[in-house]
Amino acid sequence: MKLSQHQSTEFTKMLVEGDSGSGKTGGLASLVKAGYWLGIIDMDNGLDSLKAFIERTCPDKVDNVEFRTIRDKRKSAPIGSVIDGTPTAFRQATEMLDRWKYKDDDGNIVDYGPPAEWGPDKILVIDSLTFLSDAAFDAGELLVPRGAGGKYDERAVYRNAQKAIGYVLGLLSSKHFRTNVIVNSHIRYIDNEDGTRKGYPTAVGSALSPQIPRWFNSVALCTTKVGGKRVIQTSATNLIDLKNPKPFDMKPEYPIETGLADFFAVLRKEATPPKPEKPKIAITTTTTTTNPVTQLRRR
Repeated sequence: MKLSQHQSTEFTKMLVEGDSGSGKTGGLASLVKAGYWLGIIDMDNGLDSLKAFIERTCPDKVDNVEFRTIRDKRKSAPIGSVIDGTPTAFRQATEMLDRWKYKDDDGNIVDYGPPAEWGPDKILVIDSLTFLSDAAFDAGELLVPRGAGGKYDERAVYRNAQKAIGYVLGLLSSKHFRTNVIVNSHIRYIDNEDGTRKGYPTAVGSALSPQIPRWFNSVALCTTKVGGKRVIQTSATNLIDLKNPKPFDMKPEYPIETGLADFFAVLRKEATPPKPEKPKIAITTTTTTTNPVTQLRRR
C-alpha cells in the first residue's frame, strides 16, 4: 500500500488533555458547528457547557450530538461515597463502543450501529478517560479473589483495570475502528525516575499514564493563558508533550471557540467536508449484544 493511502488522512484519533474547567468539553462545539456528528460516552455527567456553546453558536445543530451518560449509582456510607450495588458503568461503556445501542426512557431500544463503522464525518468522544478509568477500577474489584475479612490484593485490581483501559485504547486507535475519535482526559503530574516532572493523562494508577499518548497520533492541550484566555495548544510545553501528524501546518495554538475544528481542518484539508447527517437509527424492543472488549478483559 502506498503511504498516501494511509488511513490517517481519513480519520483523526485525538487525545485532548486539560485541567478541570479548561474547556475540553465545551470546545467540542466547534466541531458540531463545522458539520460533524458527535456520539459522546459521557462518564463525567458534565455536558452542560457543550449544550450552552452549541445553543449560542449553532442552535440548529444541537441534535447533531447523541450522548449516553453512564455512571455507577452511589450511596453514602461511613467510609464515604460507595457504589450502590454492582458496578456496571465500565461494562456499559465498552458495550457502547461495540454497538451504540441502549434502552431509552420510554423503554425502546435505540440503535445507532457499531461506532467502528460510522465513517469520517462522525466523531466518537470519550468524556473522560479519567472517569472511565475509575469505572474500570470499580469493576475490577469484583474480579479479584478475597481472603479473610474481605481483604484483597489491590495491585491486582490496578493491573486488571490498566489492561482493560489498554484494550479500550487499542480498539479506538485501531485502523479497523473507522471513525474519528476524541478522548478527553484530566492531567496527572508525575515525578519520573530520571528526576523530571511531567504531566500525563489521568488513568488507573501512575504506571499506565505515561504510556497513553502512544495510542494517539494527535495530542493537544486545553489551557488557560494569562488574562483568562482559553486556548487549545498544539506545541509541547516543559511539562506536557504534545504531537500532531502535520506539525509544519499546525499553529502553536488556537482559540478554544474554534480550536478543535481548526485542528481537524488542518489534518483533513484534503478530505471531503463532513455532512451533518446522523448515523441511521433503528428503534426496536429487544436487543442482544456481544462485547469483545469485555471478553478480552476476562481472558
